[in-house]
Amino acid sequence: MSHPRRDYGVARFLAVDHADSPSTTPDGRLLFRADTSGTPQVWTVDEPGGWPDRLTPHEERVSALAASPTEEAFVYAMDAGSDERDQLRHYDLATGVERALTADPESTHSWGAWGPDGERVAYTANRADDARFDVFVQSVGGPDEPAGEPERVFEGPGGFLSVAAFAPDGDRLVLTKAHSSYDETLTLLDLDTGDTTVLSDDAEATYAHVGFDGDGGLLCVTTRGSDTAYVGRVSPADGSVTPVAGHDEGTGEPGHDVWDVDELAFDPDTGRLAYTVNEGGYSTLHAGTLATDAAGAPAVDPVATPAVDGVVSDLAFDAAAERLVFTHTSPTEPYGVCGVAFGEATATDWTPVGTNGLPASAFHAPETVRYPTFDGRDVPAYWTLPPGVDAADPDASVPAIVDIHGGPEHQRRPWFYPTKQFFLNRGYAVLEPNVRGSSGYGAAYAHLDDVEKRMDSVADVAAGVEWLHGVPAVDDDRIVAYGRSYGGFMVLSAITEYPDLWAAAVDFVGIADFTTFLENTGEWRRSHREAEYGSLADDYAFLKSVSPLTHIENVRCPLFVQHGANDPRVPVGEAEQVVEAVREQGVPVEKLIFEDEGHHTTSRENLVAEFEAIADFLDEHV
Repeated sequence: MSHPRRDYGVARFLAVDHADSPSTTPDGRLLFRADTSGTPQVWTVDEPGGWPDRLTPHEERVSALAASPTEEAFVYAMDAGSDERDQLRHYDLATGVERALTADPESTHSWGAWGPDGERVAYTANRADDARFDVFVQSVGGPDEPAGEPERVFEGPGGFLSVAAFAPDGDRLVLTKAHSSYDETLTLLDLDTGDTTVLSDDAEATYAHVGFDGDGGLLCVTTRGSDTAYVGRVSPADGSVTPVAGHDEGTGEPGHDVWDVDELAFDPDTGRLAYTVNEGGYSTLHAGTLATDAAGAPAVDPVATPAVDGVVSDLAFDAAAERLVFTHTSPTEPYGVCGVAFGEATATDWTPVGTNGLPASAFHAPETVRYPTFDGRDVPAYWTLPPGVDAADPDASVPAIVDIHGGPEHQRRPWFYPTKQFFLNRGYAVLEPNVRGSSGYGAAYAHLDDVEKRMDSVADVAAGVEWLHGVPAVDDDRIVAYGRSYGGFMVLSAITEYPDLWAAAVDFVGIADFTTFLENTGEWRRSHREAEYGSLADDYAFLKSVSPLTHIENVRCPLFVQHGANDPRVPVGEAEQVVEAVREQGVPVEKLIFEDEGHHTTSRENLVAEFEAIADFLDEHV
């Protein structure tokens, strides 16, 4: 039976602007990133809903943005061809003059923090060795003074290292070293002596949104001693952590009533803080003033906050901590920047984003479902039917896309996805599972797919298809596997392990062979990824056994493969070898490789070409 189909064209959906990453200057000017010009650039606006001004003129994407704490200026990061080898630049808002802080295109510079005096910045970079990130401090210069040379103040231990915060007195830095997605070391670096003090213990834990609390301690979002993340205070004296807000052990099971804190903003001068809790993907916003309870422990005196429908990120206070700014999105609302006065319950949209004439009826919200998998566990997922379709109608006969997120320690959340809305309007239903290994449901759930349990997560995808078979409106013979990055591996694995379930598959920048992936990924990433997947030295045979390329003869459905030639995470060779192998099987396969893109397609022109090709591919085969 035919079903409703509104073909607005993918270009209109992809041209819906995306605004995020708010940052405020000392004078209260709002800075943010927006892709209005086709790639993310820095913009500014003076008042809610005012006409924004574009500040950076580049064609390459801006990946990070941070306003100076003392001057009307900011630093931003930008790569070339989506290669993730970011360079840092300084922009003076008073004069409009920008200057390069770094000019080493073979190295990655990871933004860290402004010094409290606004004269220096700290960041990490793999300038000396691709496998090692060192810590650098650099003067940004002034109107009549050039930027200083980067000064290496700490040699990293190998792998990814980041600067989390500058101390208020400017003589110390807080560093985080990622061993895996759920295991980090928190270290205090004395810039005068070079001495380091490790503040984390030997237990696995993460530390995010770290900042000094004004009393010598550190506030952060951490999982120390807990299955779920909470706001905690770290003592620089002994590294102990005292819970402040959002703390509970949790159960590690989807559907439990204890969730992760995932965002934090804090102003040490006023003691004001704000944080969000990830409740099954949806954000709840909390705010208050740091205080002490009757027992002398840190606590939060709460104030009113807006009710938000969707996801809140990028929390930040303005200079006086009178206003909180953040990025907001929902399945039916594009990404935009909002602001709210501290203690008020109504937020204001500072960057209203249009929809290119697309009616409200073109955007559709999912329902949250849970389906059983092979071991009796319930897998959480978002489920969206195309417009006008009744799930109970067996005559609807709609095709369905199973969209698998990457990571693997990532979580599909109710964000605005223009391409998802495009496919919904073309008549596809969409299932977005958060299979085992996903974040947002506790550390125990995230570890359920580690190393030898890798294929259990693929079985969760197959269980999702079985759930779809129970939806009368879905055509069981027209189900598509679809995923990016690690989700691309999941697609390739699903069509080799469960080949009879799929009508077609779309793999974006996916891993085809774990051994070649680990051999060729960025050197600084290898140890981090081996902690999740297994090591080349100890688990080579196992890695081969769970690689889709090992079982490529099982592929029966048509396959679309997309990749960027500059991808530093999953090298383009993964795409080349899977395309060649599938083609040798006589199975239809299409390949789309952009020479000027990396792990993410960042140019709007390329995005339009990419999804027009995918739409044509699915129309032909599904």
